[in-house]
Amino acid sequence: MNVLVVLGIILFILMSIIGGQKGVSSFFALFFNFSVVIIITVFMTNPNINPIILTLFASIVISCINLFYINGVNIKTKTAFLSTMITIILLLVFILYLSNKAMIQGFGVEELEELSMFSLNIGVDFIKIGTSVIIMSTIGAITDTAMAISSPMREIHFHNPHISKGELYKAGLSIGKDILGTSTNTLFFAFFGGYIALLIWFKDLSYSIGEIINSKIFSAEMITILSAGTGVTLVIPITAWITAYFLVKDKIAE
Repeated sequence: MNVLVVLGIILFILMSIIGGQKGVSSFFALFFNFSVVIIITVFMTNPNINPIILTLFASIVISCINLFYINGVNIKTKTAFLSTMITIILLLVFILYLSNKAMIQGFGVEELEELSMFSLNIGVDFIKIGTSVIIMSTIGAITDTAMAISSPMREIHFHNPHISKGELYKAGLSIGKDILGTSTNTLFFAFFGGYIALLIWFKDLSYSIGEIINSKIFSAEMITILSAGTGVTLVIPITAWITAYFLVKDKIAE
C-alpha cells in the first residue's frame, strides 16, 4: 500500500478518535483547502486574471472551510471570519507596498541556471504573485489565531454575561498575548524547516552572511515570515475588539 495512503489513514483514525465529528470534519477540510490552492494556482497562470483578487477570493473560501465547515455558524466563527478578512486586507496593502520596495519578485540568481531554458515572458505580474504567495502562506495562521481568541472570549462572556465591553476586550488581548509567542515561533520554524536545504546550498556556495541576507531567495523567505508574524499580531486586537463589540452589544447566549 502507498505510504501516503497509510499516513492518511493513520491521521484520519487519530483525528476521528481524538476530535470526534470535528476531527473528521477537520480531516476533510485539509483536502478542501488543498483543492482550493490547486485551483487558484492554475488560474494564476492566466495573465488576464488579477492574482490579488484571486487571493482574496481564495482567502474567503479557505476561511469559510476552516471556520464554518469545521465549527459551524455561530458568533465565534462569525467574529473570527470578520477579523480574518479585515486583517487579510490590511496585510495585502502592506505586503504589496513592501514587495515593490524590496524588489523580491521573480527569481534569484541561484535559480537562473535551472530556468535558462525557459522563457520568462509569460505575462504574469510577479509582484502580485509574490504578494499572493505570502498571503496564502499566512491565511491558516491568521484564521487559527482569530478562532483561538474569539472562542475563549465567548466562554468568558457566557459565564459572566454582565462583563463590560472594555473588560472583555482586555481579556481578549490577554489571551492574545499568551498565544502570540507560540504562534510566531510556529510560523518561523514551519517556514525555515522547509528551507534547511537552501541554507545548506548557501554553505556549499561559500556565501558570506552578507550575501545570504542580500540573496533574493532568503529575503523573500524572511519577508514571508515577518509578514506572517505581522498578520498574526494584527489579528489579535482586531478579533478582541470585534468579538467584545458583538458579544456585549447583542448579549448573545448560545
